[in-house]
Amino acid sequence: FEYENQVEECTDMNKAIGLDFSMHEFYVASDGTHADMPRYFDATSRKLATEHEKLSRLYVRGAPMQSHNYYKQKRKVAKLYEKVANQRQDFLHKLSRQLIQDYDYICIEDLSIKDMMEGMDETNFNRKITDYGWNMFTTMLLYKAKMYGKHIMKVNRYFPSSQTCSCCGSVNPAVKDLSIREWDCPACGHHHDRDVNAAINIKTEGLRLAFS
Repeated sequence: FEYENQVEECTDMNKAIGLDFSMHEFYVASDGTHADMPRYFDATSRKLATEHEKLSRLYVRGAPMQSHNYYKQKRKVAKLYEKVANQRQDFLHKLSRQLIQDYDYICIEDLSIKDMMEGMDETNFNRKITDYGWNMFTTMLLYKAKMYGKHIMKVNRYFPSSQTCSCCGSVNPAVKDLSIREWDCPACGHHHDRDVNAAINIKTEGLRLAFS
């Protein structure tokens, strides 16, 4: 028989958190905690380079078919990539499940990879993007939140979360410089960690959107 799955909506404002996705950590939360994702791809990169080198030596240019050893080595390389992908996916599933269990409102940025590339070394950026999998993580949060009656609030990507003082609300344009990791508010003098301050502002804005 068919039945409609009844999901009880969770609306406890005290169970809310803001997440600031960071190039230095996977994310920094509004409560000051960090999620440091193991760099699975980086950890395997040396072994991958060695196996790719073996594969290239076995390749015969112009041959209609490659040797048995070539295809065997090709499968070995593919399995390494699969292992890294499975490790990453397992980490993201566990992390997203824990957040959904602990919080009713999870506030995040409407992420723009292009905007995050500004000021970053392209090679280093691409490697980190491969390792982090923010889009996959966001997708997991969205469907798990729907399953358990939780709320994912996406804050506009142009909201100045890093530049706004979470204490007095004044905006400091100087913090646009990504090299500034800590700063003092010119208006109220409060000292901020860049990422924690941004996460607090994302939480505040996300809750405002939820109840406006």
